[in-house]
Amino acid sequence: MKIVIAIVISALVGLAIALVTYLPGFNSGEKKAGEELRQEAAPADEITSSRRTAIVLAAEEVGPAVVSVSVTQSRVVRASPYMPFRDQFFDDFFRNFFGGREYVEQVASLGSGVIISKDGLVVTNEHVVRDASEIKVTLTDAREFAGTVMASEPEYDLALVKLDARDLPTAKLGDSDQMIIGEWAIAIGNPFGFLLEDTHPSVTVGVISALHRSIKTGGGTEGVYKDMIQTDAAINPGNSGGPLVNSLGDVIGINTFIISGSGGSMGVGFAIPVNRVKHIVDEVAQYGHIRQIWIGFLLQEMTPLLARSLGLEDTRGVIVTQVVKDSPADAAGIKRGDVIIEVNNEPVRNIESAQKAIFGAEVGDRLDFKVLRQGKEKKLAVTVEELPAK
Repeated sequence: MKIVIAIVISALVGLAIALVTYLPGFNSGEKKAGEELRQEAAPADEITSSRRTAIVLAAEEVGPAVVSVSVTQSRVVRASPYMPFRDQFFDDFFRNFFGGREYVEQVASLGSGVIISKDGLVVTNEHVVRDASEIKVTLTDAREFAGTVMASEPEYDLALVKLDARDLPTAKLGDSDQMIIGEWAIAIGNPFGFLLEDTHPSVTVGVISALHRSIKTGGGTEGVYKDMIQTDAAINPGNSGGPLVNSLGDVIGINTFIISGSGGSMGVGFAIPVNRVKHIVDEVAQYGHIRQIWIGFLLQEMTPLLARSLGLEDTRGVIVTQVVKDSPADAAGIKRGDVIIEVNNEPVRNIESAQKAIFGAEVGDRLDFKVLRQGKEKKLAVTVEELPAK
């Protein structure tokens, strides 16, 4: 019996020693048991390595090439004549007969951009630098350069800004035709800019939500937004012109605008595919400018009255009101009075849909038109040419 009691006492003493040794707070000279277990399960270097995901690496690779674009824009403002009281009738009367005072106002705005060549070629949105009287580009290392607009394309909402610099960090342009819905999308830019007193860009992450989105424009905007990338990566004020990047660190788009009821991100942002950027860059490299396409006709919306006069059952399509002699449209056989109902198999319902159907065409491309002429359908092929110099 004494032997049994001794064995039990020895076991209890051993257990107590073990508890004193390993429980947190009992041994200040040793690491806590929980920490030891965590170290055994995942050493510190492995934890650090696991945090350096593809998103982190992509942001580190592209980040140095992302810039802030500060713009001073000249805008013409027309002020109504001063009156001690306000009345719409008298406002209109005085405006019509006496006009208003016009003056040029300098307005500061801010966007983002991305450097794509070591000698200082920056891509941004055209609306960021529109009407700019002064452009200042700030790098992540706080260096500042004056920028000049090398080329701009309002239709695509893209612009190339040139810096007088050498050996700048650059971002690699990817292939937007290879994007996959659901893959990581990383938006990098400078929202709110110098309000944060920091030249380093911010990073937001989401996925490619959808591809080939066409956005109905309004409010007098000049851009045609077709085949856009939709992402839920947050795009905020100041992000316009910055890159949308995939997990490989390739630029796949240029962040352009959001759909929002509050002005902040609601998870519905849009970027211009980078292959459109590459087309602009190639045009400038080969021809020194962006060649404007030319078809050579004028169009008019179809109205119920016009449709009835032409013996048509509905108002779909647009009517050709003029064809320029020796133009691509003339060479293809398009005639005044033809009703265009289809371009490249895309239905044409009105002027806007006709513009979108033609959008993205390049000099030398072939456009297949389907027209109604005297009640019969005809197919005509137009080869796009460059707009002649005036």
